[in-house]
Order: sequence, then C-alpha cells, then structure tokens
Amino acid sequence: MVQEKVRVLWNKKVSSSCYKIGLECGRKYLEAKPGQFIMLRLPEQPVPFLRRPFSIHRLIKKDDRIEGIELLYKVVGASTEKLSGYKVGDYVDIVGPLGTGFSVPDNYRRIFIIGGGIGIAPLLFLALALDEKGVDLSSSTLFLGGRTKDDILCKDDFARLKLRVQIITNDGSSGEKGLVTDLLEKGIKEKKPDIICACGPFAMLRSVARIAETYSVPCRISIETIMACGIGACLGCAIESKNKSGKYLHVCMDGPVFDANMLKIS
Repeated sequence: MVQEKVRVLWNKKVSSSCYKIGLECGRKYLEAKPGQFIMLRLPEQPVPFLRRPFSIHRLIKKDDRIEGIELLYKVVGASTEKLSGYKVGDYVDIVGPLGTGFSVPDNYRRIFIIGGGIGIAPLLFLALALDEKGVDLSSSTLFLGGRTKDDILCKDDFARLKLRVQIITNDGSSGEKGLVTDLLEKGIKEKKPDIICACGPFAMLRSVARIAETYSVPCRISIETIMACGIGACLGCAIESKNKSGKYLHVCMDGPVFDANMLKIS
C-alpha cells in the first residue's frame, strides 16, 4: 500500500454519467489483484476530507511494465462531479492497492461473471487477469445488467476476450427485460459453472448468493459500500458474517471480495 499524488492520463466520458480515468501510478500496482481498490482524494478538497473508494478497472501496462491504473466511475455526487472535470496533467491523491481481490482456482474454466451497473468496474480487471493467465474464456459468460441501456458498460471489452455476453435491463431498453439474476439462474440450469464472480448493488448480490447456495456453486462477491478510511481504522464498513460467535467482517480489510458462504446476506 502506498500513498501518492498521481497524474491524470485521460478522463473520458463513456456514457451519460460514467467516465474512465487513467492515472499514472508506481510499480506497486503491478502487484494489484482484480477486486482491489484505491482511496482517492482531490487535492483541492480540505483536510480532513474523507477519501472515496474506487475499484481498479484495469492496469495500464506496456511490455510488462506498469504505467498506471484505470478507474471506471459514475458521477453521483459533488466529488465525482469535480473528478469528471479533471484534465490530462491534473493530479489526484490516492492510497492503494487496498483490500482482498478475487481468487479463482487455476483448474476452473467455466466462469460466470455477473455485473450490475457500475459494479462491472472490477470485473473487467478480473477477465483480463484470467486471459493473461491463459484461461480460455470462450467457455465463460458475462451476465450484464442495468436499469436502462445507459447502465450497460464495457460489453465490447468482454466480447474481445471471447466471453459470451448476455445483457438484460429492467426496462428492456437493451437486451432482455428483467433482472440480471434471472439470466444467471437460467444459465446455471442449462449447465453449472465452476464458479460465480459478481459485483453490483447489494440486493443483486444477495440474490446471487442465494442462487449460488441453491445450486451448490462456489461464489465470490465484491461488496460495494461507503468507506471512511479503507484501511480498517474506522470500522464503518462492517458486514455480518456467518460465524457462530457473531463476528463482523470489514469490507475494506476482509474484502471487498468475499466467499458468499462467509456472509449472512442470503
């Protein structure tokens, strides 16, 4: 984990409310794992000002040399609105890489990846890492859901990695009409995957965990939540575990990626 001020390489609008920002980071990020995140602060914001967590969307590499990281983010408040106005050459202050990422056994080949809205952010990094390891992703499927077509992000990036991409929206404006978990359950009934990896709204993850338990499929979920510190100091991102002693886990340190069986959410 390092704290550094990093230069903006690009900040591109990819939908009506979402952006991809490239940040020039140090060599430490070559060790980053899919699902890990950074805590970001804009330099003009006063201290103490709470940093904001952002999943690492992908590594920016050239000839196995790290040049930076890319974040996919949605404008939802004052901080992300300001961030969307940053230009090439501006600087932001980040701490990372933080948290625990996705773990997929090497012998798993049929992988179901489920993303809801901006929850797709860490899942591209996962797919790229699997591809880099030599996993043939043509046997795997991305289930991509959102409220409207504007929430459907990165589908072409996954398609280039040869994943089968299935799209669904609440209003039917892109793909089928319904919930992404409808597609997931249908896919499992056709042929069970080796593992499910998901990120998205908490209600979606609760449903994914329930489906995985019903069909006895290993499941890893990345929890999205508000964090004050990102390093386990504030204890504000607690989530209840299935530990009989009633122990709580913390998303920033124990996650954000968890085995769904560990959590009392389904």
